[in-house]
Amino acid sequence: MIRETVSALPAPGAAARDLAALPRTVVAHDAHAATIPALNLVETGGTAPPAPLAFPIRVAAWNLERCLFPESTAVALAGADLVLLSEMDCGTARTAQSHPTAEIAATLGMGYAYAVEFLELGLGSPEERDFCTDDFNRLGFHGNALMARAPLGAVFALRLPGHRQWFTDADQPRLGERLAIGARIETEAGPMLAVSTHLESACGADHRAAQIAALIAAVDLAFPGLPVLIGGDLNTGNHAGGDWRAEGLFAVAQAAGFTAQGGPEEAPTTRPSLITRWPERAMKLDWFLARGLELGETAIRPALTPDGTPLSDHDRIETVIRGFG
Repeated sequence: MIRETVSALPAPGAAARDLAALPRTVVAHDAHAATIPALNLVETGGTAPPAPLAFPIRVAAWNLERCLFPESTAVALAGADLVLLSEMDCGTARTAQSHPTAEIAATLGMGYAYAVEFLELGLGSPEERDFCTDDFNRLGFHGNALMARAPLGAVFALRLPGHRQWFTDADQPRLGERLAIGARIETEAGPMLAVSTHLESACGADHRAAQIAALIAAVDLAFPGLPVLIGGDLNTGNHAGGDWRAEGLFAVAQAAGFTAQGGPEEAPTTRPSLITRWPERAMKLDWFLARGLELGETAIRPALTPDGTPLSDHDRIETVIRGFG
């Protein structure tokens, strides 16, 4: 687990992006990534009330697809007590070199934790380049975040098992690997663990099952006995011929005592967006996994502003934690 926290992730130097002589292997990738501080730290910031959260606790999980519109996103998240986010840029040309996680947390009066999933080596897909304000990335960070209206304790990030698929991608070359970020949250009934995660899309179901197994094993070792909520884009069925119902990760989670909620069974959580312009794309990718918690029903909230502008290619999922149980 990555445990060291900083108030601002350090910018990667020129050497971090100079991969001309680097073999495209997992060993070479990991050795190089170990030299980049931002890939091995967690940024914490924002401000939150000092009191524990009172039940019912409203929770949102949302893949924000870079987060082009942090102000509108904060409006959509108003009223949430705990927020689990994925695909959050920081210092990239396609999102105006901004830090949307910090902006949203400031607007909502929350504390946040942010970890870098990938160091972007390019400007993104052809569609993303339409939004670039510069021809360079100031930082090039892309990651996951967690924010709450209560102090975050024991903050951590965990890299999940993978094959460094994006290291050699010609369209979106990246350094890094999928990860989870979590923290202990105090509630009126005692502490719980909240985890925001993002599983691999460029793989089969067995890979994602192994990622969930590794995440649960790490959580059980580091935080034994705590109630746990895991939420995010699990990419269920997001492969050739895939169907979310056939994902082995659900059996892995159930065997470890977790229940899964993703809203109405037949309702997808994806939609066309300003970046993902595929109207036929409709998949059910986003879930909550809970253990030791009593959840209400999970709802799927459209990722649209009042004027119909899509904020992401994922709709937001929301639930309430009623208490421990």
